[in-house]
Amino acid sequence: MTYAEPPLREPDLPRTAKVRPTALRTGWTTGACATAAAKAAVATLVSGVPQREVEIGLPAGRRVSFPVARCELTAGPPARVEAVVVKDAGDDPDVTHGAELTATVDWQSEPGLRLAGGAGVGTVTKPGLGLPVGGPAINDTPRRMITAAVGEVVDLTTVGVRVVISVPRGEIMARKTTNRRLGILGGISILGTTGIVRPFSTASWRASVVQAVHVMAAQGERTVVLCTGGRTERAARALLPDLPEVCFVEVGDFTGAAVTAAVADGLTRVVFVGMAGKLAKLAAGVLMTHYTRSKVDLSLLGAVTAEAGGTPDLVAAVIEANTGRHAYELWEAAGLLRPAGDLLCHRVRQVLRRFAGDAVDVDVAMVDFAGSALVASSGRWDT
Repeated sequence: MTYAEPPLREPDLPRTAKVRPTALRTGWTTGACATAAAKAAVATLVSGVPQREVEIGLPAGRRVSFPVARCELTAGPPARVEAVVVKDAGDDPDVTHGAELTATVDWQSEPGLRLAGGAGVGTVTKPGLGLPVGGPAINDTPRRMITAAVGEVVDLTTVGVRVVISVPRGEIMARKTTNRRLGILGGISILGTTGIVRPFSTASWRASVVQAVHVMAAQGERTVVLCTGGRTERAARALLPDLPEVCFVEVGDFTGAAVTAAVADGLTRVVFVGMAGKLAKLAAGVLMTHYTRSKVDLSLLGAVTAEAGGTPDLVAAVIEANTGRHAYELWEAAGLLRPAGDLLCHRVRQVLRRFAGDAVDVDVAMVDFAGSALVASSGRWDT
């Protein structure tokens, strides 16, 4: 397949997100709220006293408290507790704002935590999401958060607890998400990598990205490292340990705005660190990657697969993949992750150089979905 340079596009924000007269409030992810509900329920099961407030730890180490909207103990047998934490998404335009994250817990005979999804939590029906097909759409970080929070109440090496997470009206909420297209059916996903909802999809977040670039430039730095979120920033810091903290900017969906600011401030090097899905969008020439304004171009990933030496069957499978992550997993299974990933990074580098102009050097790195390992690059690093 012949590579043709894609047109550069920087789609506009959703109309409702363009104007914000005041700073935006952060909120809590469904994963953080489910964790708080689970801990409250288990604490009630142990003490027999309904909890009104509960404290949990976020992945970065911060401790936060949540009010418990409802906590009901059924004496049994068997004893059971249902606890509810209402999600506050801050000022993010989130369809799950106000959702009642509900944890129902009871004792189990075998030690350890058994986590399940109840009504309103989606079921995974397609590969490519990093979750078992047929299981609940509860992502890895919330699973670890729930396990850690319950472990603060009981010793899971000797005690068995079942936690069922449910969300009343979750199936209705899910109609306003991309879950069905991704193969998540019957409800919402329990998400979050930090526990905190930041308003990535708003004009204020775009302004904060531009401001962050200006701040680092004012301090005399000439290299900016653009990361899509917390996991990619951790990976980027490990990749470039000699750069000061101010050089690392979480751009969310606003890569184009960050690169424009870097050029205006006279920076000489832009490093982009991301995962497969965002890289695929950028390789297609899309510089504002919010899910409502762009989607992964799987035909592009198919072309990359062919160029990397993939078989016709693999190319066809990638073109029919469920997500960018699914394409990544297909490359990995076929032993083509490094060559295909390198080619994808090169394409992103070409797009960013065209967008930025030749005055700025550009490097691109792809990391795994845990943000723990470099898997491909545009040429500066070895894995």
